[in-house]
Order: sequence, then C-alpha cells, then structure tokens
Amino acid sequence: MSTRPDEPVRSAAVAGTWYPAGPSALRAEIDRYLKLVPEPQSGQVDALIAPHAGLMYSGSVAAHAYRAVMGCDYDVVVLVGPSHYEAFEGVAVYAGGSFETPLGRAVIEAGLAERFLTTPFVIEHPTAHTREHALEMQLPFLQRVLPGVAIVPLLIGAQERATVLELGAALVEMCSDFKTLLVASTDLSHYFDAKRAAALDQTVIDCVARFDAETLLTELERYPRHERGRYVACGGGAVVAVMRAAATMGAMEARVLRYADSGDVSGDKSAVVGYLAAVVGRFDGVRPEGTAFPKLTK
Repeated sequence: MSTRPDEPVRSAAVAGTWYPAGPSALRAEIDRYLKLVPEPQSGQVDALIAPHAGLMYSGSVAAHAYRAVMGCDYDVVVLVGPSHYEAFEGVAVYAGGSFETPLGRAVIEAGLAERFLTTPFVIEHPTAHTREHALEMQLPFLQRVLPGVAIVPLLIGAQERATVLELGAALVEMCSDFKTLLVASTDLSHYFDAKRAAALDQTVIDCVARFDAETLLTELERYPRHERGRYVACGGGAVVAVMRAAATMGAMEARVLRYADSGDVSGDKSAVVGYLAAVVGRFDGVRPEGTAFPKLTK
C-alpha cells in the first residue's frame, strides 16, 4: 500500500448524526445488522451495490451487501458514489491520506488513486468530499467486514453518459493489477409514497437483477438531470459504471439481496426513500438464462 507523505485526513462529516459517534456504539450497531443477515452464498463477489442513508434507516439493507464479503481477501475497495453537495463535471478523487470514522482511519491507496488522475475526466477535488455522506456511510461496514483494507474514494459530479462510460472503462484499466472490490453507493427513489416508490424502484431492481446497465442508463436519461435522483437513483451513474466494469472484469451476474424503504423504520409511508443491496460476481460459473451483460453505447 502506498500513501502520500503528508497524509491528509478527511474527518467524518456525519458521525453523531447519521450514525453513532462512539466507537463502541457504532461497532455494536453494525455488528447487530450483520448478524441478522443469513449466511451468504459461495462465490466471488466483484462488486456491491449498497445504500447510504442514515444507519438506522438503511443499515439493515446495507448489511446484506457487506455480509457477502465479510472476511474476503481484497487489495483495495474502490468506492463510487454521487456528489450531493457540490456540482462539477467528471469524477472527483480524494487522492491520498485517509478517511476517518469513529472506528479508525481507512487509508487511501494513493498509488491507485493517482492513476485515475491520468485520465482527463478525473480531478483531485478534496472539498467535494468534505461534507459528502455517500461514501462515508460505507466505511463503518467496510471497517467491520474487511478491517484494514485500503480504499479509493470517487465521486461522480454530473452523471452524464460520457462520464459514466469513461469511469466504467477506467475502473477496469486502473484496477487491473489489484484484487479489487467495487462499491456503488446509491439510494433509490426519493420522497414518493411507498406504493409509487416501489413501482419506480422495481425498474432499477429489474435492471440490476438482469445485469443490464444499458437499460438502467437509458432509464436515468428519461428524466432531466436534476430529477434523476428523485425518480430513479441518486447514484444511478455509479451503479452503471460499476456494473459495466465488473462485467468486463469477469463478473457473470448480479443478485438482488434486499429491498426496503425508510418507512419500514419510521412508520411514515407517505414520503419514503428506497434502499437496495445487491452483489455482482461469479456465483456458480454460469450466467443465468435471460440475463444480459451491460453493453453500453455512446
């Protein structure tokens, strides 16, 4: 693992609000969610899709994804998510140092992070990461199931087709000599009643289950840029890029593990957010009939 000599630390932005600030309380909550998940199926997991809401709302869903890689062997985890607070074109990487949570520091694999900076659409933009929760919410789970693993944090700005396609290709090229777990961070539809949300979210679920990134990207493009997160998925571009990269790396299928909405916890079904957990990889060596590799076009 390589790190920069100055080792900047990105401090936790939502500890104490979105998840417990105390290490013991946080560890206990993460472990409680993980223990409720059934034993995962055998196979090679190349990528995860996991939500990023407050832990009490989406933690039980995220646990289904992270339980599937507990104790596995990876060199690095590349985290891909949407930028909620800063608008920019392309992809922002935090290229060195570490991300801090109450459970410690997740060290950035600076050598790999800096590879991404050789592509014209990736920029080093630390302030885009300062307040962002989409990647931070993945870290406590990673620190429990893959302790000590290095990370590379990537935020997508404008989730346009060209950027998503370029990122998918770059993930393959840059990570070729690392044993890499890709993580796409996304929530699904936002603030519709539960019935409408379930209908909207089913489109995303079906695309993931079919391993069909092209249809998911087309669905995102049905809506204006500012509405894609509300009607489809705030990290839809991350999911498409990660599915595309995983397929090129050899993944055979995607499997949906869990779906829920915020109303399952709050009791308020009038305006919910949808959450999805899924794994992408090679589970029985045969691509199930009817599934499609994510063939993308410009």
